[in-house]
Amino acid sequence: MSVARQSSVGATRVCPHCKAVVLQSANICPGCQHHLRFNTVNAEPQTKTVSAMRIEGSIHHAGRGEQCEYCVVVSITNQQGEKIARNVVGVGALQPGEKHQYSFSVELMPVRTAPKVPPPKDALPKDPPPKAPLPKAPPPKVSPPKDPRS
Repeated sequence: MSVARQSSVGATRVCPHCKAVVLQSANICPGCQHHLRFNTVNAEPQTKTVSAMRIEGSIHHAGRGEQCEYCVVVSITNQQGEKIARNVVGVGALQPGEKHQYSFSVELMPVRTAPKVPPPKDALPKDPPPKAPLPKAPPPKVSPPKDPRS
């Protein structure tokens, strides 16, 4: 019997092939394209992704005679402007007349929640909730001591 691990949305792990941080729910590493889970054809259907954004471009070193270096940085911020992540994804050098092409994409994957499994019928019932404490009895009435002279 195969039981899928339950994890929280956005939980991560490290790809054993390229050491990139990937989503725990990923079947294939988006970096190196290696399989992270096997036998998922029968256990879990492949999640359909939606391309939320794709940017392609190129840089060309138009300088004459000198080399130049480049650094590719990806930064993610939330709606409040707080930085979530900032990573250098590549560095290198361009020779005069050399051109490099770059591609950046963001893919969205719907999160599948595991179905709730009802408890077994033979499970022990839960303890009943504690009963409210009984009200305290009023203190007994004390009569004043009797005078022995009477």
